[in-house]
Amino acid sequence: MSKQAVFSTKAPKPLPVYSQAIVANGFVYCSGQVPMDPTTMKLIEGDVQAHTEQCIKNLSVVLEEAGSSLDKAVEVNVFLSNMDDFAKMNEVYERFWGDVKPARTCVAVKTLPLNTDVEIKCIAVL
Repeated sequence: MSKQAVFSTKAPKPLPVYSQAIVANGFVYCSGQVPMDPTTMKLIEGDVQAHTEQCIKNLSVVLEEAGSSLDKAVEVNVFLSNMDDFAKMNEVYERFWGDVKPARTCVAVKTLPLNTDVEIKCIAVL
């Protein structure tokens, strides 16, 4: 097996302990994205809907850098700091995938990086 790190300058720069994504065996494994502006490296302003959109935009540019896209996502994991945000997150989430939605898990967690309210990761095919 070979694996290759993916790096997009259009997504937030990762910490040195992980890659934005790894390509291996025909798949792209994306690390979790928080609603960070890739230019300022700060969380964007707004509610969970604005944050969900930014997370997905960040994932999209990483997938494109790897030679894939959101349409090729086969699994998505959503982490919320408050499950009360589930419906609002879904209102934004559903706009980004077509008729065949990826398999998905959504869980509430105690704390997310930078105390944000949402983090999203995914796996896609090339």
